[in-house]
This record gives sequence, C-alpha cells and structure tokens, in this order.
Amino acid sequence: MHPASRTPSGLFPAGPPTRPTFREPHPVTGAGVAVGGGAAAAWLLLFGLLGTDVASYAWWTVVAGLLAWLAALLLVRHGDRGVATGVAIVTAGGWSIAAAIVAVRWATSADWPLW
Repeated sequence: MHPASRTPSGLFPAGPPTRPTFREPHPVTGAGVAVGGGAAAAWLLLFGLLGTDVASYAWWTVVAGLLAWLAALLLVRHGDRGVATGVAIVTAGGWSIAAAIVAVRWATSADWPLW
C-alpha cells in the first residue's frame, strides 16, 4: 500500500483543529472614534458656553460629561463601540481642561471657585 493513500486514523491528526471564527458586529474603526470625539467636543462646547463664570463653566462641563458618558455606556452595549470610545476620550479631556481652569483660578485667587 502506498503511504499517500492511507487515510488518517485520528490518532495522529494531520493539522491543527479548526476553531470557530468570531466577528464583532460593530468593530471599532478610526472613523467611528473620530465621529464620537467630534460629537463629544461639540456637546461639551455647547454646555460650556452656558457658563458665565469659572464655577458655572465647571459645573456645566461636569453635567455635560456625565450625560456624554451615559450615552457612551449605551453605545458600548447597544451601538458602535468606536463612537463610544471617542466620546469617552474627549469627555475625559474636557473634564481635564475644566479642572485645570478651576486649579488656575484657585491658585491665582486663593479662593476655591466652585462653592
């Protein structure tokens, strides 16, 4: 009997076992992250413009950021995770900017500006 005509018995498999391939229904893309970041930047800008002083700007930014993160949580669960990533990243950056403004005002006036 020729060796090439033998069928494998299963004792010594010929190759690696095939594994299932899982695909994400909404893969994260650069375009999705950019869209989410742009939407969050516009959202924070609109809320930030409602502030008339440092304290109101900071509080409006906190409120806008919390609402944006709630939207990002919903997008992670039921929508596009790339957009949610962009929203979360830009919101964190917006909160950092607001915290820096509060810190500079506090350092220059020696008075905590949020109360």
